[in-house]
Amino acid sequence: MKLKQRVVVLALLLVILVLTKLLLLDRLETSAAQRQDQLSFQRMMSGLRLTMDSRLEHTLQSPWEIASQWVVPREVYPEDTPEMGAVLHAMATKKIIRADVGYKGTQLKALLVLDGGQKVVFKPKRYSRDHVVEGEPYAGYDRHNAEVAAFHLDRILGFRRAPLVVGRYVNLITEIKPVATEQLLSTFLKQGNNTCFYGKCYYCRETEPACADREVMEGSVTLWLPDVWPLQKHRHPWGRTYREGGNMMKVTVTL
Repeated sequence: MKLKQRVVVLALLLVILVLTKLLLLDRLETSAAQRQDQLSFQRMMSGLRLTMDSRLEHTLQSPWEIASQWVVPREVYPEDTPEMGAVLHAMATKKIIRADVGYKGTQLKALLVLDGGQKVVFKPKRYSRDHVVEGEPYAGYDRHNAEVAAFHLDRILGFRRAPLVVGRYVNLITEIKPVATEQLLSTFLKQGNNTCFYGKCYYCRETEPACADREVMEGSVTLWLPDVWPLQKHRHPWGRTYREGGNMMKVTVTL
């Protein structure tokens, strides 16, 4: 082989060697970055994971006192909340000592007071998990499990501004009726074997009650903010206006 040909072959081999080395380095860097991303994701998931039990680190405080101390002007709960699971567990299990209608808003709900004096809002289940609401954009009812999902999405995104929400089953006969106000009791009715109630709200009516599976009703429980924090009313940023039958109808979201 002539010298010129040897030089060309050696140059090609050198180029191949350099490209191979760069490719290997790039793969190593990519793998390292992927490992770092995986570790970061695992740390995030570990921080978000909740253990639903009644144990409290501060045994001299109730879960309601702990949750009320979390609230500050810019967030409802802090980033580090080791007792979040205990607070949610209390919301899902504490004895109901009073039940009343939920006055304001467009959606049916009940105001409950749990053992220890904590107010919560109970929003009943209206649809099965896979039900699709047909019709106008404002058709149908709020989904109780959407409240739970919104709370956990708020945690994942790090906003920490959504009130605490957890799912709960309540027995309308043994847990609600014995402690219900006359106004709430007056909205109870039966549909077949199922116990129902229609409460009081802007669009609540006897013809559209929420019904339990016989006596047990699934729903979401939202923690009431401490009364020491005054709330300001702001126009909803996604307020919508629809025209139906020649009349204007304003639709805004009210919890």
